[in-house]
Amino acid sequence: MSEQINHECGIAVVRLLKPLLYYQEKYGSPLWGFTKLFLLMEKQHNRGQDGAGAACVKLDMPAGEAFMFRERSVKPNPLDKIFKLLLAQYNAKVAAGTIHPEFAGTVKKQFDFGGELLLGHLRYGTSGGYNLSSCHPFFRRSPWPTRNLALCGNFNLTNTAELNQSLTEMGQHPIYATDTQAVLEKIGFYLDEEHEEIYRLLRAHGLAGAEISRRISEDLDLTRVLTRASRGWDGGFAIAGLIGNGDAFVARDPSGIRPCCWFRNDEVIAFASERAPLMTVFDLAVEDVKEVEPGHVVVIKKSGNVSVKPFTIPLPRAACSFERIYFSRGNDFDIYRERQALGGGLADQVIKSIGGDWAHTVFGFIPNTAEVAYYGLMSALRTRRRDEVKAAIMAAQAAGTLTEALLDELILRNWPRGEKVVSKDIKIRTFIGQETMRNQLASHVYDITYGSVQPGDNLVVVDDSIVRGTTLRKSILRILARLNPRKIVIVSTAPQIRYPDCYGIDMSELGKFIAFEATVELLKERGQGPLLEEIYELCRKEVANGGTVNHVRKIYEQFTPEQISKKIVERVRPKGITWKGEIEIIFQTIEHLHAAVPGHTGDWYFTGKYPTPGGYRVVNQAYINYYEKSEGRSY
Repeated sequence: MSEQINHECGIAVVRLLKPLLYYQEKYGSPLWGFTKLFLLMEKQHNRGQDGAGAACVKLDMPAGEAFMFRERSVKPNPLDKIFKLLLAQYNAKVAAGTIHPEFAGTVKKQFDFGGELLLGHLRYGTSGGYNLSSCHPFFRRSPWPTRNLALCGNFNLTNTAELNQSLTEMGQHPIYATDTQAVLEKIGFYLDEEHEEIYRLLRAHGLAGAEISRRISEDLDLTRVLTRASRGWDGGFAIAGLIGNGDAFVARDPSGIRPCCWFRNDEVIAFASERAPLMTVFDLAVEDVKEVEPGHVVVIKKSGNVSVKPFTIPLPRAACSFERIYFSRGNDFDIYRERQALGGGLADQVIKSIGGDWAHTVFGFIPNTAEVAYYGLMSALRTRRRDEVKAAIMAAQAAGTLTEALLDELILRNWPRGEKVVSKDIKIRTFIGQETMRNQLASHVYDITYGSVQPGDNLVVVDDSIVRGTTLRKSILRILARLNPRKIVIVSTAPQIRYPDCYGIDMSELGKFIAFEATVELLKERGQGPLLEEIYELCRKEVANGGTVNHVRKIYEQFTPEQISKKIVERVRPKGITWKGEIEIIFQTIEHLHAAVPGHTGDWYFTGKYPTPGGYRVVNQAYINYYEKSEGRSY
């Protein structure tokens, strides 16, 4: 993606089913589980660089000894810093003789993360800022193991204010305004209630203290806790939690918006936000990895027993299509094929744009995640050209005009040609405070291969998606124009982004979308400006009444996608360049999106059709904020 947008976080859970000594004897290290956690997180580093955190629970620790630990960082390269710090502590104790790796008991006693239950999180800061207090996992502590909770997630909830209000009505005093804190306190409240209900029942039967603690641990019903806590949650989420007694849970939202996968064997149970990291880290086949079903929670008891149950009523499936277009790593087989299909689905529009002039067209892509879609587009174009060549050869053969020169013309000099036109330099550190200077630095992230395009060629460049158009205007188009092509065609594998997201992607300000800006300009040019005020009043009423009608869609209904695309071109064309060639922007169609990504139908940022009531409140509130010139998130 040429524009950086913050998005879904990553989670990882590792539950060892054997004592640490087993892994020392079989794999040569008592830190086998700890290493697997790091690898799962490293394989998902694409999901967050704003912070990282890890937590550990040790099973069956004697009274008086700590059993639950956490480490977090929001410094640059936070994942590396956390694991280097922890390994340095471990190695120092090995050197000092307080840890003997061959004696796993010393590892468990002396090393904070020498436990059987491990949790990791990679964060993009979509809520609560970027300081350490907003970094997952969140902790809730108590002297009772069954009331200790470590929580992390990949989610955004649309109704955090309402959840905090419900906490206040319960008698709590919530301090943080983040959705994670609200979820933590909600789960914690019902975890306390579950604990107290079991405690009173057991005490009434005259059980002793140690036996009460053991029975509470056995009888604790985390599915019931999640069911009670999640009433009123609106959003997309994959949430993982560790309980101090050794229980754990992973829950997924009822629409399946946020992804979560898992597997188990007789040695380990593990979860991750994506399938491919699990396959790579644990050497698994595709069929070994399962999806956490929407609206279900996987509970792992301290005993190692696993249950998979619904904790809420599942809603129509609306898995995020952006996961497949951009966010998830492309080494997953299905995602790789889907991204190829996204590129191939654009072939008709591209051929029309270049007028079938294969001989004078160069194809490229904007690194890095548009590469697979580029391969898909090139494959589709070459298939079309092959069919054309075949038909021309057969016609020439039938007419007796087939010659070597004709074959050269058809095949060698008139074939879809790909070049590495655009390259992305290492990330330029924009540490300079002045905004204009930061923009100048950011404009040099991309560069071109000089000589890859001849003057007079068409230049077709594939991108994942176009959100704000800023990078196109300030960088991409400006540097592509230096190649002096006849025409520049930017091809987006995603449709026009028209509406805000509120389930994980940090793009909630409507006025910053280039498609919205272009459409508003079209309205004003055609004397339909009063419609903007009309929609404003409708949005205000909808938000006040808690309705579920997206009134912002009325703006786009006035125009075709092609009309909006032409206006987008006008807005992103760089100022002050001498190049006078034509620019065209091609967007994926909704129909081809659904055909390429059939299992991920969540498309609200393209269509305005939200899977939860909170989405409709957010889109209408986003328009209110735009109209009132109020900056900031709309939820």
